[in-house]
Amino acid sequence: MQVFVDLDIVAEDVEKFFGSVKVLNRISLKIRKGEFYTILGPNGAGKTTLIKLLATLSRATSGRVVVANHDVMKEPDKVRAKIGFVSHDPYLYGDLSALENIEFFATLYGVPKARDRAVEVISQVGLQNRMYDLVRTFSRGMQQRLAVARAIVHDPLILLLDEPYTGLDQHGIRVLGDMLRWLKSQGRTIVLTTHNLAEVFDVSDRVSILSNGKIVYEGFSREVDISRFKKIYFDSVGT
Repeated sequence: MQVFVDLDIVAEDVEKFFGSVKVLNRISLKIRKGEFYTILGPNGAGKTTLIKLLATLSRATSGRVVVANHDVMKEPDKVRAKIGFVSHDPYLYGDLSALENIEFFATLYGVPKARDRAVEVISQVGLQNRMYDLVRTFSRGMQQRLAVARAIVHDPLILLLDEPYTGLDQHGIRVLGDMLRWLKSQGRTIVLTTHNLAEVFDVSDRVSILSNGKIVYEGFSREVDISRFKKIYFDSVGT
């Protein structure tokens, strides 16, 4: 298989059908190492389907997806070892403490000294004072921060975030934004889907617009101001 030296994610002519419905239509992507890449689009555009393909949680009908130089269809276990995944569902156990949750996932990933690593990442997301509390007592924003801790406990090269701002209040949005800037500063490759441009435009390196299963726009955020981009977005999606 071709080795991609400067690219962490490559998708080539990817299509996905659910029955007779085409959800993704010949999607091609090249995402560089250390890049923050945002996929923007309305509900139903195909964003979640696309990011699930990258995360090995779904399979393409046709085309090829390569993540960290591993084919997601042929080597899903190797891909999963290199990625962290965060969605609007935090995927945590409500009747376990924060520490018990993250230690559990660290153990699943085979992280050495799992408990010490769990304490470290919980502190990194600012929840050290709630470490022993049951997750079901956490606010939505706190659960999402803990989901980030879960996603980075094995120190992945790549983070995939699917609509992570869903359900957050303004404080939660601000805290998550600060966390994303911190994660970007570590040199990780970050792919994020959202329908709200204002949340991530300033931290993104590149943004794309997905509409009806197609990428209809892709460009560097530094090359267009947000007001201009909003016009491009609404012209592209027709809403």
